[in-house]
Amino acid sequence: MAGGNQSIVSEFVLLGLSNSWELQLFFFVIFTTVYVASVLGNIIIILTIVSDSHLNSPMYFLLSNLSFIDICQSNFATPKMIADFLVEHKTISFEGCMAQIFLLHSFVGSEMMLLVAMAYDRFIAICKPLHYSTIMNHRLCIIFVTISWTVGILHSVSHLAFTVNLPFCGPNEVDSFFCDLPLVIELACMDTYEMDIMTLTNSGLISLSCFLALIISYTVILVTVQHRSSSGSSKALSTLTAHITVVTLFFGPCIYFYIWPFSRLSVDKFLSIFYVVCTPLLNPIIYSLRNEDVKFAMRKLKRRYLSSWKY
Repeated sequence: MAGGNQSIVSEFVLLGLSNSWELQLFFFVIFTTVYVASVLGNIIIILTIVSDSHLNSPMYFLLSNLSFIDICQSNFATPKMIADFLVEHKTISFEGCMAQIFLLHSFVGSEMMLLVAMAYDRFIAICKPLHYSTIMNHRLCIIFVTISWTVGILHSVSHLAFTVNLPFCGPNEVDSFFCDLPLVIELACMDTYEMDIMTLTNSGLISLSCFLALIISYTVILVTVQHRSSSGSSKALSTLTAHITVVTLFFGPCIYFYIWPFSRLSVDKFLSIFYVVCTPLLNPIIYSLRNEDVKFAMRKLKRRYLSSWKY
């Protein structure tokens, strides 16, 4: 069997979400709106946190980094998907396909680790409030962010190192709107069972380990909050609810894809939309609309810009 450097496939055909022209125009409008809202929403969060000294805390530092990852995740595949709604023949080069696989797993892996760091921050803030300023210092936050990106990139490289050398010599149709790793592996001209196992092991382990760490952390936090006074715990519970919502909606599809059996259903590519297109929008919606400090800082930022425009 030919090696990866002898592959005759120079591009892949993306089958997209639908063959109906009317549906594609509908999707174009919907996903363009979601994309613009995701990017602008996360940019506003970063600008708000950077410009307001009252948000100079580890929690908001990690939140701004989460927004940055979401901006990156919004741009690795969504712009091409939106553009493809307006063309009949949707293709992506071999190099572009490998780039999408690398970027997706880098961003998703980094976000998983960053969510764990944010859970640890809330754990210290709620369970050990007297030691919070000592433990959660700026240096530790930098370490958390560095570890998050390092784990994400290493996780992605471990996938790409095997995928890029697979022999692609025949079928080149990917039944999705982007290069989804399990679907691309299936197109290789070889028995891909071992590759499937490695993919499930790699992505499954990082997904499950991060998810379990988050569940344990939030369980301990919830127990602690229940023993606090109602006035002191209401704000913590509100923040905690936002974190749990993001974690549930983010990890749900990931665990489904990489823990489920190898067979893929036609509805799976629509579920892929959720963690590729919609997840980056969760951050600005949940953290902004549920957080009074962020909303107040946004109003101040808005007044500042409006006053500068007057002059």
